[in-house]
This record gives sequence, C-alpha cells and structure tokens, in this order.
Amino acid sequence: MRILLTNDDGIHAAGLDILEEIALTLSDDVWIVAPETEQSGMSHSLTLHDPLRLRQLGEKRFACKGTPTDCVIMGIGHVLDVKPDLVLSGVNRGQNLAEDVTYSGTVAGAMEGALLGVRSFALSQAYGWTSKDGVDWGCVKAHGACVVRDLLSHELPDQTLLNINFPDCDPADMAGIAITSQGRRDQAQLSVNERHDERGHSYFWLGFDGRRAVPQEGSDLHAIANSKVSVTPLNLDMTDRGYLSKMRSEFKA
Repeated sequence: MRILLTNDDGIHAAGLDILEEIALTLSDDVWIVAPETEQSGMSHSLTLHDPLRLRQLGEKRFACKGTPTDCVIMGIGHVLDVKPDLVLSGVNRGQNLAEDVTYSGTVAGAMEGALLGVRSFALSQAYGWTSKDGVDWGCVKAHGACVVRDLLSHELPDQTLLNINFPDCDPADMAGIAITSQGRRDQAQLSVNERHDERGHSYFWLGFDGRRAVPQEGSDLHAIANSKVSVTPLNLDMTDRGYLSKMRSEFKA
C-alpha cells in the first residue's frame, strides 16, 4: 500500500512525525509532501498566482511552498508515479471539530485526496482542557495506528473522507470510538482582539474563546468531551438536499 502524508502545521511539525510513525505500521511505502511553513486556517485554498516550489529533504520526503491542497496535488500529480492508495493529513496540533472543518488546512488535505479519487483521512489531536502546558500527543500515539487500521477495513463512498479527532486524555482513559456527525458550537468561538502599536495605531488578532460548549449527543464535540475518538464522515457534495427539494417546488414555472 502506498501512502501519501501531508499536514497544515508544516514539514517540521511534531504531528507529522507521529503520522509517519502511524503510516509505517501500515506500509513501508510512505511518502511525505508537506508545506514548507505553517498553513493553519488556509482551508481548501490553492496557490494560483505564485509559483510552487518543491524541495526534497530526504528519501520520499518533500517540502512544498504552498498550502496542504497544493501539497496533495503536487504529491499525486508530480512526485508519485502511481496514485497512492491512501492520503493521511495531520496529525494536527489541536482538534478539528464542528465549524473548524470549514477553516482547517488539515481537513482540506484529505478533501483534495478525496477529490482526486484516493481514500483520505484527516487526523487531529485535541488539547486545551487537560493539557494546559501544550499538546499531549499520547492518545494519538497510543491509538492512532489501530484506529486507522480499523477504519481501512470499511469501504468509503466516493467523495467521502473521514475526519478523525483524538481526545485530550490519558491513553488509558480513552473511552472508545464514536461515529459522529459534524457538530455546531452553541457560542461564538472566534473573537476580534484590538490592540495598539507604539504609535497608537490599531491592529487586530483573531482569537479563540476558551469557554466549553454544550455539545449535542452524537456529535464530534460530544465524543471528544467524553474522551472518545471522533470519526466523522464528510462528503464533498455540500448541497442541502432537503432545501433543494423545497426550492425546486417553490421556483417551478
């Protein structure tokens, strides 16, 4: 099995090294094409107005001066001579739950793999509630390979990817795997923080609220809050099927 790895935290990120360890338990044919620098929050963006530069760092290891989407395109379209059997994106430093998936470069890497007809998983490690001093990779290190191997035994529909999040808990306290829906937070997560430079001019930072949401049962948020691995199937067809029927009936000539 040939596996292509990417991420959005950059080629030197700790999570990418963990992802490589997971992939090597599945195959010895593992390739990496990851961004030269951090690309968090880039979503499914493409580099269209600047040249893409590719730098080889080792055998089967490349850095691309672009987004996670660029990396998957370069990996499948240029680096590899044969399409991979699996794209793994991550392991992201922080959860990608609920609305996060619309911003996430990690999820976007898996999206591009799915668009190109390759089975694709996005992996993220939650942190922030118990690991106050930084991300604790213990849960994904202990359970990541087993979870991915188990999910590979199930068929995926065309244009569907899996968004996998590992809880912020001791590996021994992980309470199983939940197949979840994409949640929705009951509060605004992003806030605008105004600051002033030495000349008194305003500038702004986007920040994340640290308040806990009250998650809906069955959602990705609920699974992570209850120390479970969340596995959410995401489809690239974003059509609202229910409202589509309603609109068609209302707009009939």
